[in-house]
Amino acid sequence: MSEPLLQAVNLQCERDERILFRDLSFSVLPGTVTRVEGPNGSGKTTLLRILAGLNDAWSGDLYWCGEPRAGQRESFLRNMLYLGHRPGIKPLLTPMENLRALMAGRRPVSDEVLSRALEGTGLAGYQKVPCRNLSAGQQRRVALARLLIADEPLWLLDEVFTAIDADGVRAIEALLQQRAEEGGAVVVTTHHDLKLPGMQRIVLGGGQSDEQ
Repeated sequence: MSEPLLQAVNLQCERDERILFRDLSFSVLPGTVTRVEGPNGSGKTTLLRILAGLNDAWSGDLYWCGEPRAGQRESFLRNMLYLGHRPGIKPLLTPMENLRALMAGRRPVSDEVLSRALEGTGLAGYQKVPCRNLSAGQQRRVALARLLIADEPLWLLDEVFTAIDADGVRAIEALLQQRAEEGGAVVVTTHHDLKLPGMQRIVLGGGQSDEQ
């Protein structure tokens, strides 16, 4: 059995004097998609931000490749891709400029590759249009183009299907499945009824984690 990329042991998080979750333990294995689900306010985004290292208000243990994550921060950040609920797109920049910024500090990528990634998310012809002139769905697609050139083994995606039409939803589902088949690991929060072969579920708000 593969060693987990990321492992959580007895996670607990409290917000506004309310326990969002406690005694939460799970493993994220290579070649898997894990869906985090639960009602609004159950802590889905909070959990994803904890896993991404963006929220320190928690207790428990997190391990990266079998070692405490606290001592592996550089390796973890280099090998993890986080896309938040908000697209994080700068409205005055074009899709090409935004994608260059998203890739900054990761690895050099040619404009040809960036342009193909934008075309792959349905933005052909919009590469040089300021993002303030794009719809919410198109701005979301700029951020999602990052997935088409990502090589990080762990993806943490918050509400990745927001503002995406039916064709886009099917394309993202196929991309997540392909990523798992290639040996990557994906953790995704979504209200979309995502069902993929072998998908693990983490249910917040009183449910149980399981696999389907």
